[in-house]
Amino acid sequence: MAKTLRTPGLLLGAGLGGFLDGIVLHQLLQWHHLLTGIRSPDTVPGLKLNTLWDGLFHVLCWLLVLSAVGMLYSRVTRDRRSAWTSRQLWGWALAGWGVFNIVEGLIDHQILGIHHVREGAGHLWWDLGYLAMGAVLVVVGWAVQRR
Repeated sequence: MAKTLRTPGLLLGAGLGGFLDGIVLHQLLQWHHLLTGIRSPDTVPGLKLNTLWDGLFHVLCWLLVLSAVGMLYSRVTRDRRSAWTSRQLWGWALAGWGVFNIVEGLIDHQILGIHHVREGAGHLWWDLGYLAMGAVLVVVGWAVQRR
């Protein structure tokens, strides 16, 4: 069952990790929005643009989670409860969250510079911490699914 759960687990983790990022960093803490580095949310047009792109980001996260659930439903024909409670699924989900952090951190923070984890002086340390957390999640998730 481990190979059956790998792709849906990774997608589930990436989607849930993206939701956590968007809800906590974009909405609750308001450290950044998706396009803060391109258009400041300090003006009404800037806030409108950033809110739109944050919403599109959440649609992508929702599609990842929906895809994962659909894959789980179609691939796991017997004992779905054991799939949802398995170490393999949740280990891969942690790894997927970590992969999301690494990809998002490298592309959006470092390469494109469309935003940083926390804007302002010292943003590089926040960005590096985000990448390190992603790497730790991948390693922990891989170890959990291996047991």
